Amino acid sequence: MTRRLRRRWVIPAFLMVVALSGGVAGAADKTKVDQATQRVQQGAKQIGQGNVGTGVTETAKGIGNTVVEGAKFSGQTIKEFFTGK
Repeated sequence: MTRRLRRRWVIPAFLMVVALSGGVAGAADKTKVDQATQRVQQGAKQIGQGNVGTGVTETAKGIGNTVVEGAKFSGQTIKEFFTGK
């Protein structure tokens, strides 16, 4: 994998993890985001153990789920902020 291609994936993934782990206070349920983040971690561990095919698949699915659930969580948090609930 070239450095340029790797940078295109690593930088957005890093920024996403930082944004999601910022500790947003609110009443919204964050468990689905945490589960998706754990799926990314499990995939990375599988890659480290030599199971590259399943590890990459698990990591990609986990990233997708993290984006989806993170967007839902952020939307709910913003909604609660502006409505005062």
